[in-house]
Amino acid sequence: MVKEKYTRFERARIIGARALQIAMGAPVLVEDDGRLDPLNLAIEELKAGVIPITVKRKTS
Repeated sequence: MVKEKYTRFERARIIGARALQIAMGAPVLVEDDGRLDPLNLAIEELKAGVIPITVKRKTS
């Protein structure tokens, strides 16, 4: 999978949105041993590059 370079603002938005999804019961896409909270799970998913969220950017 291709890893995109995200800005810090994009990373924060992606992690926040994914953590909310996980907290609301969405399936976790990385190995979960039950110790991690939704925020840390979202961070691990971003590092693994498996989050199903895309970023649309304006082109100048």
